[in-house]
Amino acid sequence: MELENKPDGEEKGTSGQKPTMTYAEFKAQKGRKRGRDRGPGINKDLAVKIAAVCGGVVVLVGAVGGGLYWHESLKYKICFLPGTIVDGMDVTGKTAAEVEDAIMEQLKGYKLTINGREDLSESITGEEVGLYAEFDDTLAKAIAAQKPMEWGKYRFGKSVNEVNTDALIRYNDEMLGEAVDSLSCMDKENMREPQDAKLSDYTSGGYTIIKEDEGTELLEDKVKEAVAAAVMSLAESVDLEEQGCYVSPSITSEDEALKTACETMNKYVGARITYQFGDKSETLSGDEIHNWLTVNGTSVRINEGKATEYVKKLAASYDTAYKAKSLKTSYGKTVSITGGSYGYKINQAKEAATLVSLIKNGEQTSREPEYSQKGASRTGNDYGNTYVEINLTAQHLYFYVKGKLVVQSDFVSGNAAKGWSTPAGAYSITYKQRNATLKGQGYATPVSYWMPFNGGIGLHDANWRKTFGGTIYKTNGSHGCVNLPPAVAKTIYENISAGDPVLCYHLDGTESASTSGTKKDETAATTAAATTAAPETTVAPTTAAPETTAAPTTAAPTTEAPTTPAAGGDQESVGPGFAPETEGTTEQEVGPGF
Repeated sequence: MELENKPDGEEKGTSGQKPTMTYAEFKAQKGRKRGRDRGPGINKDLAVKIAAVCGGVVVLVGAVGGGLYWHESLKYKICFLPGTIVDGMDVTGKTAAEVEDAIMEQLKGYKLTINGREDLSESITGEEVGLYAEFDDTLAKAIAAQKPMEWGKYRFGKSVNEVNTDALIRYNDEMLGEAVDSLSCMDKENMREPQDAKLSDYTSGGYTIIKEDEGTELLEDKVKEAVAAAVMSLAESVDLEEQGCYVSPSITSEDEALKTACETMNKYVGARITYQFGDKSETLSGDEIHNWLTVNGTSVRINEGKATEYVKKLAASYDTAYKAKSLKTSYGKTVSITGGSYGYKINQAKEAATLVSLIKNGEQTSREPEYSQKGASRTGNDYGNTYVEINLTAQHLYFYVKGKLVVQSDFVSGNAAKGWSTPAGAYSITYKQRNATLKGQGYATPVSYWMPFNGGIGLHDANWRKTFGGTIYKTNGSHGCVNLPPAVAKTIYENISAGDPVLCYHLDGTESASTSGTKKDETAATTAAATTAAPETTVAPTTAAPETTAAPTTAAPTTEAPTTPAAGGDQESVGPGFAPETEGTTEQEVGPGF
C-alpha cells in the first residue's frame, strides 16, 4: 500500500485498483482501531480545547494568588508581622500606635505577684513602683526594619519575631525600693536564717547527717533586682527562689567533707576495747568514746586528754603497786604490808597513746593494758605463791616456790641503832648476780650471791658472820641488806628469778628472846618456829640449818647487774667476816645495804 500526502477531500487511484490511503488517513485509522481496543476516546480537538482552558485557569489562579500574597504584604509595611512579640504580648497586625495603646492599657492595672519559699505570695502594683511608659521611635523602627514579603514564613512557619522594648518601660527606683522593703517577707523578724547540715548527736546507732535548713533569709539587693526585671518586662509573677534571692547554707547534706566526718565518727564510736584484769574486765565503747570526740566544722578530733583520764581511772582501780597487800604469814597471822613498789602498774602514757590508735582504727578487741611493771597474779594477791617472806621482827625468812617451802633461815637485817633498819614493804628482785662487790661509804665487800630488791638493799651471803637471827640487828646489823648464811643465800639464788616478790613486815610477838641468834654451824634453828604454813605449803616447825636445807636441783637463771670499775687500794673492814676483794668479782654500788 502506497501512502502519500494529499489535500483534504481528494482521492487518487486508477480503475480496478483500490484507492490509495494517505499517511494521515492511515494514522487516523490506526487511532480509531486503538480507540475501539481501549474503549470510547476523547476527541483530539476537544482535548486540546480542555488543555487550553485549564492552562488559562492555572495562570489566572497564580496571578490572583500572587496578587493576594503581595496585597497582604503591603499592610506589614505599617503593622507588625505575624508572630511578633513585644514584651510578652502578641502584637500581630498591630501598628506602633496600637501597641503603645496596649502597653498603656497593661500599665493601668499592672500587678506583680511575688512568690517564694514556704507558700510566700505577696504583690506589688504598678502604681506602687511609679510605673510608666516612655515611648520613642523604637516600635516604628522595628516595623520599618521588617521584610513584609516574608510574612508567610511567620504565619505558616514556626518563626517568631521578638521586639525588645525595655527602654519604653520606666519605674521610679526609690518607689520600687520602698515597695520591696514594705513586703512582709523582707521583715527581718519574719526571716529565718539558714542552718548548715550537721552531724546528729550520738545515739546507740552512731551518728547521722541532719539535713540543712534553707531558711527564709532574703538578700535585699537580689530581691530588688529580681522585682525590677519582672516589672520591666511586665511579668505577672516572679519566683524569688528561682531568681536566687535567698541566703544559702554553707554546708549541705551532700557535702563530701561532712559525709567523711560522719563516717569517721561512726568508725571511732564503733570501737570496742575490753580490758582484762584477771577475772575482772572493763569495756570501753561508743557510749564513752563519743564524749571524747570534737568536731570543728567537718574536722573530727579525738581528745587525747580524755583518753589519758580514762587510763588514769583504770590505773587507780587496777594498779596494785604501792598499795597495801594482805599476807597470811607463816606464823598463822595476817599482816598488811603497806610499803614498797611491788605489783601491777599501768604505763599510762603508753597505754593512752595505744588506746587513741585503737579508737582511730575502729578496733574491737580484748587486751591487757601496757604495763611498766607487773605482779605475779591478777587473781587474789598480786604476789602469787612464789615469794620471799621476811619477818623483820623475828629476823627469820621463808622462801616459797609455787607454794612449796624451799628454805627458811634466820638472818641479820639493818642496824637499828644506827638508823639503817631494813624497811618493811613489798618489793621484787631487781636482778641477781654472782660474785659482786658491795660498796658504800667507807666499805667495799665482796659477796658470792647478790639479789637486790629495794634499790641498794638486797639478799646476800655474809660469810663473815658467825651467828644470825635474834636481836643482833639492833646494834650489830647491816647497812640495810639481809645477811644470810652462805648456804641459804646459795639455795635462794639458785631458785629465785628477777621479778619475784620479797615481802618484808613486822609482826609483834614473834621477836626472839635470844640476842645471839643461830650459830652459823648449827644444824637446827633457834629462832621462832613457824606454826602455820603459807597456802599449799607445809613449813617445818624449826629453822633448818643452812647445811641441811635441800634445794631444787634446777637453778633459776642468773640476771646480770650493771657493772662498775673495780676500786683499787685497801678497803675498810665494816663487820665480822670481812673478806678482801677477790679476783673475778664485780663491784656494785649499793648504798647503805651491806
